[in-house]
Amino acid sequence: MKPIAPSELIINDRGAIYHIDCRPEEIASTIITVGDPDRVKEVSKHFDSIEYRNQHREFISHTGYVGKKRITVISTGIGPDNIDIVLNELDALANINLETRTENATLKSLQIIRMGTCGSLQGQYPVDSFVAGTHGLGLDNLMNFYHLNTQTEEQQLLQAFITHTQIEGITHPYISSAGMGLLKHFVDGFHQGITVTCPGFYGPQGRVLRMGLKHPGLIDQLTTFSYGQHHISNFEMETSALYGMSKVLGHSCVSLNAIVANRITKTFSKDGGAAVENLIQKGLEIIENI
Repeated sequence: MKPIAPSELIINDRGAIYHIDCRPEEIASTIITVGDPDRVKEVSKHFDSIEYRNQHREFISHTGYVGKKRITVISTGIGPDNIDIVLNELDALANINLETRTENATLKSLQIIRMGTCGSLQGQYPVDSFVAGTHGLGLDNLMNFYHLNTQTEEQQLLQAFITHTQIEGITHPYISSAGMGLLKHFVDGFHQGITVTCPGFYGPQGRVLRMGLKHPGLIDQLTTFSYGQHHISNFEMETSALYGMSKVLGHSCVSLNAIVANRITKTFSKDGGAAVENLIQKGLEIIENI
Protein backbone atom coordinates (compact mmCIF):
# COMPACT_ATOMS: atom_id res chain seq x y z
CA MET A 1 0.00 0.00 0.00
CA LYS A 2 1.40 3.36 -1.05
CA PRO A 3 2.03 5.71 1.91
CA ILE A 4 0.01 8.93 2.10
CA ALA A 5 2.26 11.89 1.24
CA PRO A 6 3.30 14.43 3.91
CA SER A 7 1.46 17.17 2.02
CA GLU A 8 -1.83 15.22 2.30
CA LEU A 9 -1.53 13.94 5.89
CA ILE A 10 0.27 16.53 7.99
CA ILE A 11 1.90 15.33 11.22
CA ASN A 12 3.51 17.77 13.65
CA ASP A 13 6.74 17.42 15.63
CA ARG A 14 5.11 15.55 18.51
CA GLY A 15 3.55 12.98 16.19
CA ALA A 16 0.06 14.49 16.32
CA ILE A 17 -2.20 15.20 13.38
CA TYR A 18 -1.93 18.84 12.39
CA HIS A 19 -5.18 20.76 12.97
CA ILE A 20 -6.62 19.05 16.04
CA ASP A 21 -3.15 18.31 17.51
CA CYS A 22 -4.02 14.82 18.78
CA ARG A 23 -2.24 11.48 18.70
CA PRO A 24 -4.19 8.21 18.30
CA GLU A 25 -4.02 7.31 21.98
CA GLU A 26 -5.43 10.71 22.91
CA ILE A 27 -8.89 10.16 21.43
CA ALA A 28 -11.66 7.79 22.50
CA SER A 29 -13.97 5.71 20.30
CA THR A 30 -16.92 7.81 21.52
CA ILE A 31 -16.61 11.44 20.47
CA ILE A 32 -18.77 14.43 21.33
CA THR A 33 -18.41 17.37 18.93
CA VAL A 34 -19.31 20.90 19.95
CA GLY A 35 -19.01 24.03 17.83
CA ASP A 36 -17.95 26.47 20.55
CA PRO A 37 -14.42 25.92 21.95
CA ASP A 38 -15.63 27.20 25.34
CA ARG A 39 -18.23 24.42 25.42
CA VAL A 40 -15.54 21.72 25.67
CA LYS A 41 -14.93 22.48 29.35
CA GLU A 42 -18.68 22.67 29.93
CA VAL A 43 -18.88 19.04 28.83
CA SER A 44 -15.67 17.77 30.45
CA LYS A 45 -16.52 19.30 33.84
CA HIS A 46 -18.93 16.37 34.11
CA PHE A 47 -16.15 13.82 33.49
CA ASP A 48 -14.98 11.78 36.47
CA SER A 49 -11.39 12.09 35.23
CA ILE A 50 -9.52 13.72 32.34
CA GLU A 51 -6.51 12.08 30.66
CA TYR A 52 -5.64 14.52 27.89
CA ARG A 53 -6.19 18.19 27.12
CA ASN A 54 -5.12 19.46 23.69
CA GLN A 55 -5.58 22.77 21.89
CA HIS A 56 -4.64 24.19 18.49
CA ARG A 57 -6.47 27.15 16.98
CA GLU A 58 -10.23 26.66 17.56
CA PHE A 59 -9.80 22.91 18.04
CA ILE A 60 -9.82 22.03 21.74
CA SER A 61 -10.17 18.44 22.92
CA HIS A 62 -10.50 16.78 26.32
CA THR A 63 -10.46 12.99 26.72
CA GLY A 64 -11.54 11.30 29.92
CA TYR A 65 -14.07 9.07 31.61
CA VAL A 66 -17.68 9.25 32.69
CA GLY A 67 -17.97 6.16 34.84
CA LYS A 68 -16.32 3.42 32.75
CA LYS A 69 -17.09 5.16 29.45
CA ARG A 70 -14.10 6.78 27.75
CA ILE A 71 -15.17 9.91 25.86
CA THR A 72 -13.47 12.64 23.85
CA VAL A 73 -15.14 16.03 23.53
CA ILE A 74 -13.75 18.23 20.74
CA SER A 75 -14.66 21.65 19.40
CA THR A 76 -15.07 22.04 15.66
CA GLY A 77 -15.75 25.74 15.27
CA ILE A 78 -18.66 26.77 13.07
CA GLY A 79 -19.54 25.36 9.68
CA PRO A 80 -19.20 22.37 7.34
CA ASP A 81 -15.67 23.36 6.28
CA ASN A 82 -14.43 22.84 9.84
CA ILE A 83 -16.31 19.54 10.07
CA ASP A 84 -14.35 18.42 7.00
CA ILE A 85 -11.11 19.01 8.93
CA VAL A 86 -12.18 17.45 12.23
CA LEU A 87 -13.89 14.34 10.82
CA ASN A 88 -11.04 13.55 8.43
CA GLU A 89 -8.48 13.94 11.19
CA LEU A 90 -10.44 11.93 13.77
CA ASP A 91 -10.84 9.16 11.21
CA ALA A 92 -7.14 9.28 10.41
CA LEU A 93 -6.29 8.86 14.09
CA ALA A 94 -8.58 5.84 14.27
CA ASN A 95 -7.77 4.20 10.95
CA ILE A 96 -4.38 5.31 9.62
CA ASN A 97 -0.97 4.37 11.01
CA LEU A 98 0.69 7.78 11.35
CA GLU A 99 4.20 6.28 11.29
CA THR A 100 3.83 4.27 8.08
CA ARG A 101 1.15 6.64 6.66
CA THR A 102 -0.89 3.64 5.53
CA GLU A 103 -4.45 2.54 6.29
CA ASN A 104 -4.83 0.08 9.14
CA ALA A 105 -5.76 -3.50 8.21
CA THR A 106 -8.70 -3.42 10.62
CA LEU A 107 -10.87 -0.33 10.50
CA LYS A 108 -12.49 1.21 13.58
CA SER A 109 -15.97 2.73 13.64
CA LEU A 110 -16.36 5.75 15.91
CA GLN A 111 -19.49 6.89 17.72
CA ILE A 112 -19.90 10.62 17.05
CA ILE A 113 -22.48 12.71 18.90
CA ARG A 114 -22.92 16.40 18.16
CA MET A 115 -24.18 18.62 20.97
CA GLY A 116 -25.08 22.01 19.57
CA THR A 117 -27.68 24.73 19.23
CA CYS A 118 -30.18 25.34 16.48
CA GLY A 119 -33.22 27.23 15.28
CA SER A 120 -36.61 25.51 15.30
CA LEU A 121 -38.63 25.48 12.09
CA GLN A 122 -41.83 24.21 13.70
CA GLY A 123 -43.95 26.36 15.98
CA GLN A 124 -44.73 23.43 18.26
CA TYR A 125 -41.01 22.83 19.00
CA PRO A 126 -40.33 25.59 21.56
CA VAL A 127 -37.08 27.18 22.62
CA ASP A 128 -35.12 25.28 25.29
CA SER A 129 -36.36 21.89 24.03
CA PHE A 130 -34.14 19.30 22.30
CA VAL A 131 -34.00 17.84 18.77
CA ALA A 132 -32.32 14.66 17.52
CA GLY A 133 -31.86 14.80 13.76
CA THR A 134 -33.16 11.79 11.81
CA HIS A 135 -31.40 13.11 8.69
CA GLY A 136 -28.92 15.82 7.83
CA LEU A 137 -30.01 17.71 4.72
CA GLY A 138 -27.20 19.88 3.39
CA LEU A 139 -27.65 23.24 1.71
CA ASP A 140 -23.87 23.57 1.87
CA ASN A 141 -21.70 21.96 -0.80
CA LEU A 142 -19.23 19.87 1.24
CA MET A 143 -20.42 16.38 0.37
CA ASN A 144 -20.59 17.27 -3.32
CA PHE A 145 -16.79 16.87 -3.24
CA TYR A 146 -17.06 13.24 -2.03
CA HIS A 147 -18.67 10.04 -3.29
CA LEU A 148 -21.79 9.80 -1.12
CA ASN A 149 -24.05 6.83 -1.81
CA THR A 150 -27.66 7.47 -0.84
CA GLN A 151 -30.35 4.89 -0.20
CA THR A 152 -33.55 4.82 -2.23
CA GLU A 153 -35.62 6.43 0.53
CA GLU A 154 -33.02 9.17 0.95
CA GLN A 155 -33.01 9.83 -2.79
CA GLN A 156 -36.80 10.06 -2.86
CA LEU A 157 -36.86 12.38 0.16
CA LEU A 158 -34.20 14.61 -1.40
CA GLN A 159 -36.00 14.79 -4.74
CA ALA A 160 -39.25 15.71 -2.99
CA PHE A 161 -37.40 18.47 -1.13
CA ILE A 162 -35.85 19.87 -4.33
CA THR A 163 -39.24 19.84 -6.05
CA HIS A 164 -40.89 21.57 -3.08
CA THR A 165 -38.27 24.31 -2.64
CA GLN A 166 -36.97 24.78 -6.21
CA ILE A 167 -33.63 25.45 -4.57
CA GLU A 168 -31.28 23.87 -7.12
CA GLY A 169 -30.71 27.24 -8.74
CA ILE A 170 -28.89 28.26 -5.54
CA THR A 171 -27.31 25.04 -4.29
CA HIS A 172 -27.22 21.30 -4.89
CA PRO A 173 -28.62 19.71 -1.71
CA TYR A 174 -27.60 16.31 -0.36
CA ILE A 175 -28.92 14.11 2.44
CA SER A 176 -27.70 11.43 4.85
CA SER A 177 -29.43 9.57 7.67
CA ALA A 178 -28.36 9.52 11.30
CA GLY A 179 -26.77 6.36 12.65
CA MET A 180 -29.85 4.39 13.62
CA GLY A 181 -27.97 2.53 16.35
CA LEU A 182 -27.33 5.87 18.07
CA LEU A 183 -30.55 7.70 17.20
CA LYS A 184 -32.71 5.07 18.94
CA HIS A 185 -31.24 6.12 22.30
CA PHE A 186 -32.41 9.72 21.90
CA VAL A 187 -36.19 9.45 21.83
CA ASP A 188 -37.54 10.32 25.26
CA GLY A 189 -37.26 14.07 25.77
CA PHE A 190 -36.22 14.72 22.16
CA HIS A 191 -38.17 15.95 19.16
CA GLN A 192 -37.09 14.14 16.02
CA GLY A 193 -37.02 15.40 12.44
CA ILE A 194 -34.81 16.39 9.54
CA THR A 195 -32.04 18.83 10.44
CA VAL A 196 -31.15 21.21 7.61
CA THR A 197 -27.58 22.48 7.50
CA CYS A 198 -26.92 25.94 6.08
CA PRO A 199 -23.57 27.40 4.89
CA GLY A 200 -24.12 30.63 6.82
CA PHE A 201 -26.08 32.22 9.67
CA TYR A 202 -27.72 35.20 8.01
CA GLY A 203 -28.84 34.98 4.38
CA PRO A 204 -28.63 31.17 4.16
CA GLN A 205 -30.96 30.99 7.18
CA GLY A 206 -33.33 33.63 5.82
CA ARG A 207 -32.16 36.54 7.99
CA VAL A 208 -32.26 40.00 6.46
CA LEU A 209 -30.07 42.82 7.75
CA ARG A 210 -28.82 44.99 4.88
CA MET A 211 -28.74 42.53 1.98
CA GLY A 212 -31.72 41.21 0.07
CA LEU A 213 -32.32 37.48 -0.30
CA LYS A 214 -32.31 35.54 -3.54
CA HIS A 215 -34.72 32.99 -2.03
CA PRO A 216 -36.91 35.00 0.41
CA GLY A 217 -39.50 32.25 0.83
CA LEU A 218 -37.04 29.62 2.01
CA ILE A 219 -38.11 29.55 5.69
CA ASP A 220 -41.75 28.93 4.79
CA GLN A 221 -40.75 26.23 2.30
CA LEU A 222 -38.61 24.45 4.89
CA THR A 223 -41.36 24.63 7.49
CA THR A 224 -44.07 23.30 5.17
CA PHE A 225 -42.02 20.49 3.64
CA SER A 226 -43.09 16.93 4.41
CA TYR A 227 -42.55 13.54 2.82
CA GLY A 228 -44.38 10.59 4.30
CA GLN A 229 -43.72 10.76 8.03
CA HIS A 230 -40.73 13.09 7.57
CA HIS A 231 -40.65 16.84 8.17
CA ILE A 232 -37.98 19.46 8.81
CA SER A 233 -37.62 20.19 12.50
CA ASN A 234 -34.66 22.58 12.71
CA PHE A 235 -31.63 24.06 11.02
CA GLU A 236 -28.05 24.86 11.98
CA MET A 237 -24.57 24.68 10.39
CA GLU A 238 -22.88 21.28 10.95
CA THR A 239 -25.16 18.22 10.90
CA SER A 240 -25.29 17.33 7.20
CA ALA A 241 -21.49 17.32 7.00
CA LEU A 242 -21.23 15.14 10.11
CA TYR A 243 -23.79 12.66 8.82
CA GLY A 244 -22.42 12.57 5.28
CA MET A 245 -18.78 12.13 6.25
CA SER A 246 -19.61 9.60 8.96
CA LYS A 247 -21.53 7.52 6.41
CA VAL A 248 -18.68 7.56 3.89
CA LEU A 249 -16.04 6.77 6.53
CA GLY A 250 -18.04 4.06 8.30
CA HIS A 251 -18.79 5.85 11.57
CA SER A 252 -22.10 6.22 13.44
CA CYS A 253 -23.34 9.73 14.12
CA VAL A 254 -26.27 11.51 15.74
CA SER A 255 -26.81 15.26 16.06
CA LEU A 256 -28.43 16.61 19.23
CA ASN A 257 -29.40 20.26 19.42
CA ALA A 258 -30.87 22.58 22.01
CA ILE A 259 -33.35 24.95 20.38
CA VAL A 260 -32.34 28.53 21.20
CA ALA A 261 -34.47 30.27 18.55
CA ASN A 262 -37.90 29.49 17.11
CA ARG A 263 -38.06 31.09 13.68
CA ILE A 264 -41.80 30.57 13.39
CA THR A 265 -42.89 32.11 16.73
CA LYS A 266 -39.98 34.62 16.54
CA THR A 267 -38.82 33.76 20.06
CA PHE A 268 -35.31 33.37 21.47
CA SER A 269 -34.22 31.51 24.59
CA LYS A 270 -33.90 33.66 27.70
CA ASP A 271 -31.03 31.45 28.88
CA GLY A 272 -29.40 29.53 26.05
CA GLY A 273 -26.54 28.53 28.30
CA ALA A 274 -28.91 26.72 30.64
CA ALA A 275 -30.55 24.96 27.69
CA VAL A 276 -27.17 23.71 26.48
CA GLU A 277 -26.19 22.62 30.00
CA ASN A 278 -29.41 20.60 30.26
CA LEU A 279 -28.66 18.98 26.89
CA ILE A 280 -25.12 18.11 28.00
CA GLN A 281 -26.30 16.51 31.23
CA LYS A 282 -29.08 14.53 29.57
CA GLY A 283 -26.82 13.51 26.69
CA LEU A 284 -24.01 12.29 28.93
CA GLU A 285 -26.42 10.21 31.03
CA ILE A 286 -27.47 8.39 27.88
CA ILE A 287 -24.00 8.14 26.29
CA GLU A 288 -22.52 6.59 29.44
CA ASN A 289 -24.82 3.59 29.01
CA ILE A 290 -24.57 3.09 25.24
